Amino acid sequence: MNKSDLVNMIAEQAKLQHKTAEEVVNLIFDSMSNALVTGGRIEIRGFGSFVVREYESYKGRNPRTGESIQVKPKKLPFFKVGKELKELVDDWNHPKTKKPGSSESDSNGGDTGSGSSA
Repeated sequence: MNKSDLVNMIAEQAKLQHKTAEEVVNLIFDSMSNALVTGGRIEIRGFGSFVVREYESYKGRNPRTGESIQVKPKKLPFFKVGKELKELVDDWNHPKTKKPGSSESDSNGGDTGSGSSA
């Protein structure tokens, strides 16, 4: 998903005009960027957190010439995934399988009783 896809989805689901949805997305991204630029931290429970990590200078190597260079100190945004999102993605990609010896799926036609259909 890219920014345009996000704007379209918000416009459709919230029944907003495209321009309004675009302004909302821009406002959110600008607010998040400003928080990080000013040294803040962004935490969205269940989703993850954004922080700025500081890196010291170090000696690097120019890959084209092999020349040794000094890399300046820098600050970079870093995203740490939240527990709920991590579990959601993992469960989506690796559905839980029945335990050996369990007859749960045999008694109900293979339905795990989760109430959701994938």
